Amino acid sequence: MAVKVVVAGATGKTGRVIARGVSQASDLELVGAVAPHHAGRRLGNVIDIPGVDIPIHASVAEALARRKADVLVDFTTPEAGFGNAMAALERGVRPVVGTTGLGAEQLEALDAAARRAGLAAIVAPNFSIGGLLMERLAAQAAALMPMVEVIEMHHAQKKDAPSGTAARLAERLAAAGARAPVPVHSVRLPGFVAHHEVLFGGQGEALVIRHDAYSREAFVPGVLIAVRAVVHAEPGLITQLWPLIERAAQA
Repeated sequence: MAVKVVVAGATGKTGRVIARGVSQASDLELVGAVAPHHAGRRLGNVIDIPGVDIPIHASVAEALARRKADVLVDFTTPEAGFGNAMAALERGVRPVVGTTGLGAEQLEALDAAARRAGLAAIVAPNFSIGGLLMERLAAQAAALMPMVEVIEMHHAQKKDAPSGTAARLAERLAAAGARAPVPVHSVRLPGFVAHHEVLFGGQGEALVIRHDAYSREAFVPGVLIAVRAVVHAEPGLITQLWPLIERAAQA
């Protein structure tokens, strides 16, 4: 039976790409969308997906009250993402959150709510396979080259700085043996999508590990893996995607 999915932020730059990816997956079913500015319209008409006749709702609470769903995918804003995830758990729906900017207290609250509900929840700053590989490779390098800095470059409309991916990178690098705190530099300019560089300096040498997301389609495969995995995962909050990626690759 297909996993039923509602996408919050479905008309945004990333959300519409995720909605399209879900609608094209044979084992998933896109059953609803949330976008307050387009409430009452049909998603296929708004984001040009022929044949997708799905209602757009004004809120997650409204969507989940009217549409039977297994998973909520949220790509909205830090202000809305936490409340949307909590609303999903309260209604027996597993959240997969790609919205960045959630704080430690919010993550702890989501973990507690997920355990109370007996459901898994996923919050990750980066769903791209290449981005996750960058994180793993950089952590390996940090043990031998502890002098490291991170540069992240995003589109001018991105609200949080540093990016969730860069903040996670800095934490992983410090835990792996890099100098702490790891300096992080943020760039916000038109023309960029999502780019991260990890720069290591050593005696007479330098190492650069870089990941470039040239379009938001880069996030789709990881999101789909997360949607499939969250249905069967143990209750609680999952913030490390790599084990899910590895299991999916071996399946």
